[in-house]
Amino acid sequence: MAIILFHTTVFPQFLQREFPKSFRVSVSNPIPKTREGTMVFLPVTEIKKMRDDFNPHAFVVTVNGTEVPSQYNEKDRDYPGIVTVLDKLDAGKSLEIIVRYNPKGSVQRNYVKRTQAELSHKTGGKFVNRVYEGGEFKNVEYLRVPSEHKDHSWFIRYEGPGWESDKVGYRFYLDWRDANDVFGKTTHDMVLQKVGLDGFDSYHELQPWGMDVMKVGKSLGLGTPALFNDGKAIRIDKTDSVTCRITENGVVYSSIFTNYFGWQVAGKKMNVQSRLDIHAGTRLTHQQLTWSENPENLCTGIVKDKEARLITQKGDANHWGYMATYGKQSLNKDELGLAVFFKPGAFLEFAEDEFSNVVKLTPAGVNLDYYFMAAWSQEPAGIKDEKQFLEYLEQTAQELANPVKVELIKE
Repeated sequence: MAIILFHTTVFPQFLQREFPKSFRVSVSNPIPKTREGTMVFLPVTEIKKMRDDFNPHAFVVTVNGTEVPSQYNEKDRDYPGIVTVLDKLDAGKSLEIIVRYNPKGSVQRNYVKRTQAELSHKTGGKFVNRVYEGGEFKNVEYLRVPSEHKDHSWFIRYEGPGWESDKVGYRFYLDWRDANDVFGKTTHDMVLQKVGLDGFDSYHELQPWGMDVMKVGKSLGLGTPALFNDGKAIRIDKTDSVTCRITENGVVYSSIFTNYFGWQVAGKKMNVQSRLDIHAGTRLTHQQLTWSENPENLCTGIVKDKEARLITQKGDANHWGYMATYGKQSLNKDELGLAVFFKPGAFLEFAEDEFSNVVKLTPAGVNLDYYFMAAWSQEPAGIKDEKQFLEYLEQTAQELANPVKVELIKE
């Protein structure tokens, strides 16, 4: 029997009978600042070492006797296991999580959805001169991008996959542009399912849920992967084929996996794998990339805007580096902060081209990861001015360099 839950609920005694077995987890905050929206990941490999009868289809996560939303990832190959999010973790403190489970059966939990990932395209119509005519939108988990598809084909709803937390939404163009864009939100509710149903144009104007707040054009948008060559940031534009899969669409964690086959750039041809993920309570998207070749550099960056101030830090042992902009650069002509965070050891240099502020990075072999984020002034209880944005940048840079320590307690 499904039990309707909200963000948290007190854990009643009868549920202890429903979930008779348990194990404990310690979560510690190593920095002297309170953290918010902290993701805790418990790998299934570690859980099974402690409890080989753990059942991923019947479990709950509790903190101080209160059930908190959680999910079990089965499709995301990088994060298989339990994911939960702590809304608050005190400065320099530890707390204990108890995972209760039933070795048998299946128990459905229903939590308020705080993340989402989706991919929606039209079916029932046809391409005519590379424009899709007729049909209706349908959400899918997987798409091999048709060879007929291009920008403004009107085939994919809001032109690519989207992902969001309770703070902000994002999308990227699933065509030759391959650039990330931002949906600012005026609500904590999930909104992407409402976007782009009426001809693609309405989300460029303020709606009850928010709007597209950033103009991408020929730039890197926000956090778009690219290669810097001959003074230009080249997005993943010329490829043999592209596939995209929604790997998780959960209550507290969502992710998207994209395969780019045969990217032609700088006289080379390589395959690229991209994973984007987001969790509840954060503005940050985590971007992880893998190549079939070992490129000399990879770059990313932020669209140039004359209304925004550029802010850069190379980072140090206790802080990730970042590139950020802040000012009245939103399409609503109000304050918008944009940032990319990177590991100091990956930093090569800050650069620019005609359209973008650029940070050049060195991959670790064929792998690279970084984070990007947007903070719109109309976000509920969000960042309202540059001072708050700068404080947010510094704390985020410190948190990324000092992740929480998660330890399963042996008994």
